[in-house]
Amino acid sequence: MKKLSTRTFLLGCGSLFALSLAAFGDATAQSADSSFTIGEVVVTAQRMVRSSSNLYSSVDLLGADQLERQVVDNSWELLGRMPGVLLTDFNQGTSSGKFSFRGFNGEGEINAVKLLIDGIPSNSNDGNMPFIDAVFPLELASIETVRGTNDPRWGLNAIAGSADMRTLTGGNYRRARATVGSFGTIDLQSVAGFEGDRLSQNYMAAFRHTDGYRDHGKAERGAASAKWFYRLGDGDSRIGASIRYGRHDAQEPGYLTRADAASNPSQSYRFSDSDEGERETTQASLHLDLDLGDHLGATAKAYVNRLKDERWVQFSANVAQQERVADEWQWGGIAALHYHLPDFGLHSVMLEAGGDFQIQDNESLRFQTQQRRRVRQTRDQTFDLDVYGAYVQAVIQPTDYLTIVPAYRVDKVEGDFHDGLTGRDYSINDYGNIKQPKISAALAAGGGVTLYANWGRTFQIGAGSGAYKIPPRVTDLAPSTNEGWETGVKYAPARWLESRLAYWEQTATGEVKRKLNDPLGDFDNLGGTKREGVDAQVNLRPLGWLEVWMAMAWQRAVIETPDPANPASRGKRIDHIPARLFSGGIDVQAADDITLSLSANGQSRYYLEQTNSTGKFGDYVLLAAEITYRLNDNVDLSLQVKNLTDTDYEYVWWDGAQSLHSPGDGRAVYGTVNLRF
Repeated sequence: MKKLSTRTFLLGCGSLFALSLAAFGDATAQSADSSFTIGEVVVTAQRMVRSSSNLYSSVDLLGADQLERQVVDNSWELLGRMPGVLLTDFNQGTSSGKFSFRGFNGEGEINAVKLLIDGIPSNSNDGNMPFIDAVFPLELASIETVRGTNDPRWGLNAIAGSADMRTLTGGNYRRARATVGSFGTIDLQSVAGFEGDRLSQNYMAAFRHTDGYRDHGKAERGAASAKWFYRLGDGDSRIGASIRYGRHDAQEPGYLTRADAASNPSQSYRFSDSDEGERETTQASLHLDLDLGDHLGATAKAYVNRLKDERWVQFSANVAQQERVADEWQWGGIAALHYHLPDFGLHSVMLEAGGDFQIQDNESLRFQTQQRRRVRQTRDQTFDLDVYGAYVQAVIQPTDYLTIVPAYRVDKVEGDFHDGLTGRDYSINDYGNIKQPKISAALAAGGGVTLYANWGRTFQIGAGSGAYKIPPRVTDLAPSTNEGWETGVKYAPARWLESRLAYWEQTATGEVKRKLNDPLGDFDNLGGTKREGVDAQVNLRPLGWLEVWMAMAWQRAVIETPDPANPASRGKRIDHIPARLFSGGIDVQAADDITLSLSANGQSRYYLEQTNSTGKFGDYVLLAAEITYRLNDNVDLSLQVKNLTDTDYEYVWWDGAQSLHSPGDGRAVYGTVNLRF
């Protein structure tokens, strides 16, 4: 397919809107909105900036009522109910898995999603998501995903979009939850909120233990957080602070051969007996929101993140055990200002300017070990990565039913690298000013119809040592640029029906992926790539006691221009990306005090490597059922069954000679007591 130019795209958008205006000439004052909501989300009226309400893309919100009910081993699993989201379940201790979307896999080679916790950047240096360990379901107010390339708020790690896990802020509540169930699981969570005239306080403490479905699969995870906000004056201005700590200790059951995974999926090989991981995460932040009058508002955040991660792993009997150590500090700041132009002659004009920076101080060590005893060191790296970004955006409404949002972002990267094994220092690639133009538009066409389209550019740089000029690389590399566009329609004519259909494409030049087992931590050149897909979503609430939701995603990710060293990958599918994803569920209020729920999620098979010659694996359909009984105003009892049909499913990867398999959990039953004080 011919590459879509910016000009062609904008002409297409103009034609689309012109046709729409002709067809829907009687458009009402309905405002344009392309977002999609599952469950109940409490919206607090705030005029502060950095809001996704100005994004006309695939924006999805998952409400607290859907989140707080879920029983999960790891918090990234909570996104399994989000449309178009791929879950990659390694099921290996602290490196349990990850979510991704828009045709990017969750292997850790290309990490394309910006993770935020309460608006604070929460990716590690390589783009992974270890800070998510410290988030538990009961404290979440919502999760929001923004899929696409037109969001100017974020630069680093936001190749395909972002996900923001928003915890409870303000309110007066005291709640606790206790769960026991299969595989020796014990899960305890508690949250409390106290809000006065000016001061609000929110607290969380949680602990989870499981022996695991597989042998040598015991894991323990605990976290605590606190948040304080103080309102200034009579408007929306406030100052605040938050702190979050998490610890995760887990054994690793390792990978099995194909035959052993089929015959005895719960086993673990003896050579994995000493494999395990230990992880600590800490996040602290200061917040300032300023209401500067009827037309002006500002917000600022300062934060520090700390990651300490140690892992011992042996993937197969014929390779040595490795110890992997990561010690990372991140200091950062985020600020934005918006201004509503008064009496400009149009329906509405809002100007926004913002920026962010992150200073990273990283250490990455690796050792060859035997039974966790160090034999020799294979990596000793310390490196700085400093990223500075700024953006401008205008939200222009010529009429009350048409919105146009042009934006422009620029990022700059600096840093140094020291190799402790050789004693040598290296500078970062001079990526220059990384320019990212973006534009979106939406039309409220009447009758609950919103038509929207967007185009934007994002970027990728090397992770770890891959960002630096280390021989044989002696010349500066350019960043990999991603250009993406999307067009869609949302139809929400009444409260009982909400639906959205979208088509998207994303192309990349010079895409690179990390070599996960490489001592240096270098990268491979994947080449020029193209990703495209169709997303379809619908929520139905035909009756007060019934809600049905479902989502389907068809996606294709192809290597169009391969690395010259790997010509056999031309035209082949990118590994570990299923062509189809789906999720759905039904909630029934069977009686005043009884709720029944049935949900499903699944995917098709994927290839294991770039030549597509080693088979396809990984398809599944998983069902979960839940019944909740409200004993009284303070106590709920629930019974949840996961993998209801006891389906065999697995994660599979290729080590260069054979496929290695990590079976997923069998049927599991959990009982929960929910308390409100």
